[in-house]
Amino acid sequence: MQQHPRPLPNRLHALARIGALAAVAASVTVGSHVDAQGRRLLAPGDHTFRLEHGGLERRYIVHVPPASDRGESAVVLALHGGGGSASQFKDDNGLDAVSDREGFLAVYPDGTGPLSGRVLTWNAGPHCCGWAAEHDVDDVAFLAAVLDDLAGRTSIDAGRVYAIGHSNGSMMAYRLAAERADLVTAIVAVAGAMDVTLERPVTPVAVLHVHSVDDPRALYEGGIGPPFPLTNQRVDHQPVTRGLDAWAGNNGCDSTPRVTDVREETVAQARARGRGSEPHTMRRLVWDGCGENGAVEHLRLTGAGHGWPGADVPWLRRRIIGEGTTLLDASEGAWTFLSRFAR
Repeated sequence: MQQHPRPLPNRLHALARIGALAAVAASVTVGSHVDAQGRRLLAPGDHTFRLEHGGLERRYIVHVPPASDRGESAVVLALHGGGGSASQFKDDNGLDAVSDREGFLAVYPDGTGPLSGRVLTWNAGPHCCGWAAEHDVDDVAFLAAVLDDLAGRTSIDAGRVYAIGHSNGSMMAYRLAAERADLVTAIVAVAGAMDVTLERPVTPVAVLHVHSVDDPRALYEGGIGPPFPLTNQRVDHQPVTRGLDAWAGNNGCDSTPRVTDVREETVAQARARGRGSEPHTMRRLVWDGCGENGAVEHLRLTGAGHGWPGADVPWLRRRIIGEGTTLLDASEGAWTFLSRFAR
């Protein structure tokens, strides 16, 4: 397959706008068509694409909503957690339903690992995670190549490219924003703190971080987490506030956030989860004074575990990652946040 080079900052923008015109004179991708305006569009449904990058064959899945005349579509990169996969995250997080209603492309890339399509990780920084970090996989360049490849297949709005991630995928979303702020307008990071540093001021990226102080795996205050299941691998987690403070400073926000919303479960809702369960709480912290497209917000949960908020956590997984929560549907909340921002 064709090797995709690291794109220049303006290359995605150019491809997003001229790719459809080029398609008129070129063969059309299977499952795509050219509309009356000459835009190349993928057909509604799920598409799996492969590309060679960094000597590895990589894969990503695109969920296209049912609207037939979308024009330039917003894109949400959805990054699975450590040990997961694109297919697993797609099945578990409910983002496709939001995509179908709101009209954006939900894009699920695969990380890398020793087993084909399973137990995959992202190289999210010096402390995380697994095979990808050990082999110094350039996942930032890979995600840029995914956007590049996607722009050649369908018409996308380069000013509305976003990333969400869970756990190791959350850390990867942070790394993408820190190193390629020209590619993403906003990110939503769930249950995984930023593992890289902002070496210099970058283009403002809006950030929403969702995390429980009682997360038993991605420790809120930082420190060495428990071993990854069935391995001896442990992660030195960074404090959640470290990344938030860095982005608040980068985006010109005030140094101290304010609480704007407080939610708490009822006793009956807590009991419905199981005997002895305590009510969960959620506080929204907002940094004021941020520049354009530079909002920084934090949903700080108590009582919840490491799972994707709003998704069901089977009883066996609860013993490893803690309780799920119904105080927030993370996929719905992510789009509500992301859709506020465009370049």
